[in-house]
Amino acid sequence: MRGLSKIAAVALVGALALTGCGSDDGGGGATKGAAENKCKSAKGDGPKVGIAYDIGGRGDQSFNDSAVVGMDKAIEDVDATCFEAKPAPKENDTQRAERLRTLAEGGYNPVIGIGFIYSAAAVKVAAEYPETNFAVIDGGVAGDFPKNLTFLGFAEEQGSYLVGVAAALKTKTKHVGFLGGTHSDLIKKFEAGYSAGVKSIDPTIKIDVTYLTEDPQDGEAGFFNPTGGKDAATAMYEGGADIVYHASGKSGLGLFDAVEAAGEGKWAIGVDSDQYLTVDASQKPHILTSMLKRVDTSVYDYVKANAEDNVKGGYVAYDLKSDGVGYSKSGGFVDDISDKIDAAGEKIKSGEIVVPTDPAKVK
Repeated sequence: MRGLSKIAAVALVGALALTGCGSDDGGGGATKGAAENKCKSAKGDGPKVGIAYDIGGRGDQSFNDSAVVGMDKAIEDVDATCFEAKPAPKENDTQRAERLRTLAEGGYNPVIGIGFIYSAAAVKVAAEYPETNFAVIDGGVAGDFPKNLTFLGFAEEQGSYLVGVAAALKTKTKHVGFLGGTHSDLIKKFEAGYSAGVKSIDPTIKIDVTYLTEDPQDGEAGFFNPTGGKDAATAMYEGGADIVYHASGKSGLGLFDAVEAAGEGKWAIGVDSDQYLTVDASQKPHILTSMLKRVDTSVYDYVKANAEDNVKGGYVAYDLKSDGVGYSKSGGFVDDISDKIDAAGEKIKSGEIVVPTDPAKVK
C-alpha cells in the first residue's frame, strides 16, 4: 500500500478534479463547502463512497446520470457520502489507476468505477488496497482478479432485443438504424440484441449501423460527442431510416437533436435511463421508448451491501429476469404493442429465446 498521507491525498484529490458530495459536515475531509458539490445531503454515517465517472460525467442524461440516481438513493437510505472523480479526455490506464488510488488513499470505501474502461486499472489498484472494496460497472477481465473487486454487469442484449421488437413493429419504412459509441465488445451487445429483436419480427427490415469511433478505448469520440451523434443520425434519417436506437452516452444528445430536425414520423430510442424524461419538451414526441439499464440499481445495491458488510467479489449479472434491463413506456407510444414486447421478454426469461451478444451471429 502506498505511503501517502491523508493531507497529501486530499491535495492530490483536488489535482485530479474531484468534487465532494454527500455530507453537510464535509464527510470526506475536503467536501465541505465544495463549489461543485452536486450530491444530496445526508448525515454521512454510512459508507464513504468514491465514484470515478466515465466520459461525459454528470449531465450525460444517460449512463453516468443513472449511477448518480443510485448514489443519491444510497445517500438517503444508508447515510452514505460520496466523492466524485471526473475523467479527463484521452486518458490511459495509468491515469485511471491513479484516480482510483487517490480515492482509496483518501479513505473512500467502496470505490466504484463507472464504465468498463476502469477494468484494468481496478484490477491493479484493488490488489494494492486489499482492505478497500472496488467495483466496476460493465467491467470484466480475462483471468483471475482480486477478491475485493466486483464487476457489475448487465444483459444489455436482452433489453436491446425488446426495443428492437418495438422498432420493427413501429417502422413505416422497413428501415431502422443503430448508433453506437465505441466499436467495443460491450456496445456490440446492444447492436446484436437490437438487430435480433428487429429480425425476429421481420427479417426483411434494413438496419443501418454506425459507430462514432472504431477505437474501443476512445471514449471521448464515442460517448462525449453530440455533434458526431447528430451528424451520424441525420445521415441515417436522410437515408430512409425512420427509427434510430443509440448506445452512445452523451453523444446520444445529438441523436435527439437530429430526430427533432427530421420531423414528424421519425423516432429515436434512448438508452440506459428513461430518456423521454430527460430530453427537451420539443423532443419528447420523438422518443419512442428507451432501453433501461439499471445502473442505478447496481450502484445502490453495491453501496448498500457495503453498509451491511455483505459484499461479494466476482461477477454480478443484472438481466431481464432480475429486472436489471427492460424498456420504458413513457409517452405512451408503445402502449399498443407492449403486449408483444412483453411476450418476447417472457420468452427470454424462460430461455426459449437466447439473445446473441455478437452482431455476426444475428440471423
